[in-house]
Amino acid sequence: MEATRHRITEAAMELHGTIGPARTTMTAVAERAGVQRQTVYRHFADEEELFSACSGHFVALHPSPELARWRAITDPADRLRSALDELYAWYESTEAMWTNVLRDATLVPAIGPNLAPFLAYLDEAAHTLAAGWGARGRRRATLLAATRHAVDFHTWRSLARDGDVSRSDVIELTSAMVGRGAGA
Repeated sequence: MEATRHRITEAAMELHGTIGPARTTMTAVAERAGVQRQTVYRHFADEEELFSACSGHFVALHPSPELARWRAITDPADRLRSALDELYAWYESTEAMWTNVLRDATLVPAIGPNLAPFLAYLDEAAHTLAAGWGARGRRRATLLAATRHAVDFHTWRSLARDGDVSRSDVIELTSAMVGRGAGA
């Protein structure tokens, strides 16, 4: 029973990563898992329940970089570069899934609640990377906007994929933006 549930979850995750959640049907999941459609529904009452299981499985297989490790780096510029290198490497390894999930977020209601922890993680990452620069008032708001932009998947993808910029150059560009935002 558990093995079948796992197979169905894996099938949904593979489809979300290849064709995207909006194009993934329960029938396609059943076919990919090698089970009947009604078997999918016996394990998952609806698309939301399946999406939740799929999201949990993906996160377990591809954990996001640990913010605590970043916080341990006292120099804000060093912390920023180290964190962005780690985050962008993670984006490289999970690009297909994030591209599809973020693209389909407005089309599939089940994505919203499962995307919320990722968005909260990015907000916390931005605050972690804004710490220690000494920016106050309006400058602090600009710095936070710059760090949030630097950690955003779309920023990375725009530069790395659309712009064909190397990871080290993306880090240099986004670090310069954050430094400028901090007034450094």
